[in-house]
Parts: sequence; structure tokens; C-alpha cells
Amino acid sequence: MSLTIVRRSLTSALLAAGLAATAFASAASAPAGNYKIDPVHSVAYFEIGHAGGISRFMGRFNDMNGDLVVDTPEKSKIKVEIKTDSVDTRSEALDKHLKSPDFFNAVQFPTMNFASTAVTLNAAGEGTVAGNLTLHGVTKPVTLKLRRIGSGLGMKGETRAGYVATGTIKRSEFGMNYGVPKAATDEVELHINIEAVKQ
Repeated sequence: MSLTIVRRSLTSALLAAGLAATAFASAASAPAGNYKIDPVHSVAYFEIGHAGGISRFMGRFNDMNGDLVVDTPEKSKIKVEIKTDSVDTRSEALDKHLKSPDFFNAVQFPTMNFASTAVTLNAAGEGTVAGNLTLHGVTKPVTLKLRRIGSGLGMKGETRAGYVATGTIKRSEFGMNYGVPKAATDEVELHINIEAVKQ
């Protein structure tokens, strides 16, 4: 085989690979539009150091809703509302304590909210989402890592898109000082797994 034919074959293979990669990236991008969070297939959970940080402990929230605007990064938006009394640690006694005034104070502050102010997302589906987090009656700006998981059609032909947002906050900055740091660390890792349906 001549060197010219080898070069042509290599060039063709690279071009094909490039087109395939472009097609994959395009397929992974969610179609522009307004989306509603599917509460059945979405979850928000937290991870915190227990007993001064000797181990890692997790809890989740079972009631979450919200809206997404999928567009260019400048026009994209994320809004999430989480019911604090839906906290679930698999321990009824601990859940009751977390809902009390020592922690979330779910009666006085029944929801925590996140509303984006800026979204950045590159071609690979990785970036950040900055916004205002309201927790325990306190609103503060936070920036979370954002990753697009994918998009496609659901069982009924509806368009769905998935994203994950993660970040770390200090609960003391939101007035949740109980047991810091002996009972539980101040730093809390947040994870928001979103699956949303195009409207």
C-alpha cells in the first residue's frame, strides 16, 4: 500500500471520528425550551461529617420541584424548590430532630430554594451554575458545579434532560449552628440530581 493511500485512509478515519464525536455531542445536548423537574426521577441529598468528622453521613429530600430554561448559557435558568419536611435519613428519630428548630425548622421554613443567576456550560456539558440559595430563612449566593448527563425521549415520547449540580456550603452561614462541629461538621456537600421534562 502506498504512503499516499495510507495518508488518505488515516485522514478519512480521523474525519469520520470527528463527525461521530460532533454528532454525539449534539445528541447529548438538550433541545432548547422550558422544562419542569420530574420529582419522581429527581433527588436532592446532602453529605456531612458525623461526630466531628470521623465518618460521612448522608440524607435526602423526597419532595423537590422546579423549572429549567434550556438555551444558550446566557439565557439558561434553573429554579429548584425543596420541602424541608421531606428530609429522609432512614431514621424516624433523626428526621424529627432535623425538622426541629435545631436544624431546618421545617414549620417556620418549609422550603429551601435555589434560583440561578448565571449558567456556564461548555461543549462537553460541564460548567457552573451561580445563584441564590435560601435556607433556614437566609439567602446567600453560591456557585455549584454543573454537569449535563444527557437528553432523550421518555417512554411516552416526551423529551427529557438530566443534570447534576454539586457544591459545598457552611450551614453556620445559614443560621444552622447546632452541634458544630462536635455533632456534625459545618461543611455540607450538596447534590442535586435533576431529570426534567420539556413542556
